[in-house]
Amino acid sequence: MSILVVGSVAFDSISTPFGTVDDVLGGSACYFSTSASFFTDVNLVAVVGDDFPEQHLDFLRSRGVDLEGLKKSAGRTFRWKGRYDYDLNEAHTLETHLNVFEQFEPVLPASYQDAEYVFLANIDPELQLEVLNQVKNPRLVASDTMNFWIEGKRDALIKTLGRVDTLVINEAEVRQLAGEPNLVKAAEIVRSFGPKTLVVKRGEYGVLMFAEHSIFSAPAYPLEEVFDPTGAGDTFAGGFIGYLAATRNLDEGNLRRAIVFGTVMASFTVEQFSLDRMRTLNYEEIENRYRRIQLLTEFSSLDD
Repeated sequence: MSILVVGSVAFDSISTPFGTVDDVLGGSACYFSTSASFFTDVNLVAVVGDDFPEQHLDFLRSRGVDLEGLKKSAGRTFRWKGRYDYDLNEAHTLETHLNVFEQFEPVLPASYQDAEYVFLANIDPELQLEVLNQVKNPRLVASDTMNFWIEGKRDALIKTLGRVDTLVINEAEVRQLAGEPNLVKAAEIVRSFGPKTLVVKRGEYGVLMFAEHSIFSAPAYPLEEVFDPTGAGDTFAGGFIGYLAATRNLDEGNLRRAIVFGTVMASFTVEQFSLDRMRTLNYEEIENRYRRIQLLTEFSSLDD
C-alpha cells in the first residue's frame, strides 16, 4: 500500500563535531520517503530547482519512490545550512534559502488522490490543508509541524490538526502548542485539537506515544557513533507510517510496533551524513535492530 508524502527536497550543508559536508541531499520528503520505502511504495510531492542533479532522482527511484508529483521549477533548490555542537539534540540554523520552495503549491497527480496513508511533512499548515482537500478518502493522515508555524500560523495549524489522525512533533513543540509545561497535560490538550494519537520525538531519549487509553515509551537505540542527526525525525516518521501502511493495521499493538520500527530507522540514518547510511541498509539489518530494542526493554513481571 503506497504512502503519499508532501514536504521538502533540499540541499543541506552540515557541520558536526565529527565532520562537515556541503550541498548533500536532504529535506523532509527525502528522509521520509527513503525510510518508508523499506516497507512500502511512496508517492512524493515536492519541488526542486533546475540545479537538482539527476543522480539524486535516480537514487529515489531506486528506492521505489514515485516522482510524478515532484515538480522542477526554474531557479535554485531549497538550501539549509546548520551546525551541531556536542549536544546533538539541538541544531543551530546558520542559513536558510527557500528558493523555489518559497512558491511551492502542492498539486496532487490524479493517481495520488486515492492515497489511504498520507504524511504531511513540516510545511506551511495552509499548504497541508490544501493537500488534504485534494485527497479523497484517506485512512490515516499524519503530520509534522514546528515552532515557526506554531508561533506564526497557529489558527491555520489548529484548523489543519482537526483533520489529522496522528501528529508527530518534538517535546518542546508539544508544550508550546498546548501552552502547558507538563508534558502529559500538554499531550491531552494537543489531542483535543483533533489527533487521536500524539507521537512525541525526544531525540536520544526516545519516543513517547499518547493514544486514547494509554501511553507508550520506546527508547532510542544506543549507538556508539552518531555523525549527523539531521532528518532523524522524518526518518522516524517514514519507518512509523511505512510499517503501518505495509501491515494495514492501526490497532494499538501495531502502533507500538510501528513506533519501534521508526526508532530503528532513525538510529540508522544518524550513523552517517545525509542519506548515506540508507544507501547501504538492508531489511535484515532493520529486523535485527528491532529485536535488539525489544531485548533492551524486556523485563519480568512481579509474579515471575
